[in-house]
Amino acid sequence: MAQAQAVRQLSYIQAVNEAIRQEMERDETVIVMGEDIAGGGDREDKQDAWGGPMRLTKGLVGDFGRQRIRDTPISEAGFVGAGVGAAASGLRPVVDLMYVSFFGVCADQITNNAAKIHYMFGGKVNIPLTIMTGIGAGTNSAAQHSETLYSIFTHFPGLKCVVPSDPYTAKGLMIAAIRDNDPVIVFNNRQLMGIRFDVDVPEEAYEVEIGKSNIAKEGTDVTLVGIGYTTKVCLDAAAELEAQGHSAEVLDLLSLSPMDDEAILESVQKTRKIVIVDEDYPRCSIASDISALVAEQAFDYLDAPPRRVNPPHAPVPYSRPLEALWVPNKDTVVEAALGVLE
Repeated sequence: MAQAQAVRQLSYIQAVNEAIRQEMERDETVIVMGEDIAGGGDREDKQDAWGGPMRLTKGLVGDFGRQRIRDTPISEAGFVGAGVGAAASGLRPVVDLMYVSFFGVCADQITNNAAKIHYMFGGKVNIPLTIMTGIGAGTNSAAQHSETLYSIFTHFPGLKCVVPSDPYTAKGLMIAAIRDNDPVIVFNNRQLMGIRFDVDVPEEAYEVEIGKSNIAKEGTDVTLVGIGYTTKVCLDAAAELEAQGHSAEVLDLLSLSPMDDEAILESVQKTRKIVIVDEDYPRCSIASDISALVAEQAFDYLDAPPRRVNPPHAPVPYSRPLEALWVPNKDTVVEAALGVLE
């Protein structure tokens, strides 16, 4: 009898860390900069460097030194701008923007410089910049540290935006982002960092293609579209719907810009119903964008209007009970799905 192959399990944090480590070993032009990413690195045990509030760069300063793992002042405009300049000068910087809510103080560097330099210089200058940033509510971090602001970045040509959903896609998308010659923003949902995943994460380096989605579960009755953490929510909802006799397909979007329009439309043509689960604010959201895509290009296939599941148009509450109501969850997705199935 053939033995089952062992699954190599990593946490989400370990997967991101391994991706950065492997790319730094492969390519000496890869550097990392951000606030507290090498904290503790001057101590005797340099492996104890804590690697920022999410520990994504833990231990890297001990292996690569402070020339390549650079702590920065608390100035997002400064270190994101430095990342753009370093990328234009031939390096491959990975910039750690702790929380996406802080983008307001470095928006000019991202949307006016990183996104446009390649175009404005007639393609003669590449900006191989990776920005990784934390998103997501559900961790009791209040309004300024819990937002899921990815849709605003997809508005700007020149930026690629990806949202991993588990350790496998976290490692593969991070490697793909670092190797890409365009600026890529990797949105890491913090709720995923505390979940144990039963997915195999290969030890060797690999890429998850930017611009492609993944069918996380096949189904025939309704399409549930998930983004990052909401993919897990969709899978939980699909299991509940299955128990009620409904077959739900779960599409893990993974890439927001470019977006895999073809996969979305193919799934809707099969199921004829769609629910998009999006943790960003509802106005001008990814859920709205997908709803428009389906309404314009798959209208004749629909048996029900597209349904969006977003948080309310309100800041993230600090109160744990209110925050639990604010974040899309399995029950709200099941309710929305039943609404289009009936």
